[in-house]
Amino acid sequence: MLYRPTVRRGETMTEPQTKNPSASRWLILAACSVAMLAIANLQYAWTLFTTDLTRSLHASLDAVQWAFTFFVIAQTMLFPLTGYLVDRFGPRIVVAGCAVLVGAGWIGAGMAHSLAALHLAYAIGGVGAGGVYGACVGVAIKWFPDRRGLCVGLVAGSYGFGTALTNIPIDHMIRTSGYRTAFIVWGAIQGVVVFIAAPFLRMPPAGWLPAGWAAFKAKVRPRVVQSSRDYTPREMLQSGSFYLLYVMMVLVTASGLMMAAQLKPIGVTYHYDKYILFGGFTVFSITLTLNQVLNGSARPFFGWISDRIGRYDTMAIVFVIEAVTITLLTLLVARPVWFVVISGLMFFAWGDIYSLFPAAIADLFGIKYATTNYGIQYTSKGIGSILAGPCAAWLMEATNSWVPVFWAAVGCNVTAAMLAVFWLKPRVGLLAKQATKEAVAEVVEPVRLNASAEERMADNSGLVREELGDQKGKARAATTR
Repeated sequence: MLYRPTVRRGETMTEPQTKNPSASRWLILAACSVAMLAIANLQYAWTLFTTDLTRSLHASLDAVQWAFTFFVIAQTMLFPLTGYLVDRFGPRIVVAGCAVLVGAGWIGAGMAHSLAALHLAYAIGGVGAGGVYGACVGVAIKWFPDRRGLCVGLVAGSYGFGTALTNIPIDHMIRTSGYRTAFIVWGAIQGVVVFIAAPFLRMPPAGWLPAGWAAFKAKVRPRVVQSSRDYTPREMLQSGSFYLLYVMMVLVTASGLMMAAQLKPIGVTYHYDKYILFGGFTVFSITLTLNQVLNGSARPFFGWISDRIGRYDTMAIVFVIEAVTITLLTLLVARPVWFVVISGLMFFAWGDIYSLFPAAIADLFGIKYATTNYGIQYTSKGIGSILAGPCAAWLMEATNSWVPVFWAAVGCNVTAAMLAVFWLKPRVGLLAKQATKEAVAEVVEPVRLNASAEERMADNSGLVREELGDQKGKARAATTR
């Protein structure tokens, strides 16, 4: 028997029908991961180019870092629109179109001879990266409600892990052929890879759920609260829980992006870009590779953990770990080996947010509009990037030290951890209890009304019998007379 998905008005049937939709969901997840690997460099390899860009364009570091800020703003602020387009037209068309923008972003950056051209090119790349990211995370959320934290983490982890595979060859090309060549060559490669992955992406049929979903949901309900209804974006924006999540994500993305965007300048300050640690590799190149491996692996790992102990406890734990590691970095940043180790742990703790926040949005507000809803949530990263890019660079130049930047990041994580465990978790628990009471009331009320109706029918039947009895008695009396 074929599974025939429902097509809403205005949509087209672009997805092939399959006998078992679940059979291909892991292949679809793999295609999402490949696309995310290909766009990772736009964010995480940016730090490799900053020093050469300041020299070539004769600009200050904070002026160059505005390109990174515009990238993140374009990626995040248009995320709700790309999420809507994915929900409306499906991920294939959106990702194929964004592949062109992904390639154009880096190729344009390589051809830029002014700050304005650099900022524009990197913003174009941000639009493309945002479309790919939103589509792939949305696909994972909808195909894997039974493994939401883990599978969203695998997709988001590919975005974090991607630069671990490419940072050494990109860094080598920058040093041997120049940063412009590296931008153009790798921009073309990344655009092509995303375009090849696009045809494999599709959403599940309307109303589809994996086998054994009811039993699974009953098992995880005590630890992971999941909404029984789907909230539209407008309804979500009327919820206080959404704004609490939004503030938390601003704080933690700002702290992590501070370190991601400023890692190369920090390394240059301490001469780690020239300090050979072992095997001919510098402290900085080893640090960057280790950071991306740990950052990528953290996303499925903490997503899996959150599926078992709950989203908000997991958030609090990792935010505290992040604060501790940044504190240690302020004390040990001048020691090469400790710089490598602590940076890796810091990026490992930061990676969780890109699996926990999309999973939390789907848990609280349902999966039907999850792509658009998370797109709205993801705009918080744009606000965080303003704090992380030019503001952090300005703070360093104003104080002539990276230590104030580190302490600002610590404060962001401590605040977010307290919000998660002392405010968000109790609030969600209370809302879940209220929703359960309302659901029970909806079931009990019809039963009570039916019982009342039956009682009224029984009373009416008794009255009818009494009236018939009276009429028969009167008839007998009349006959006797």
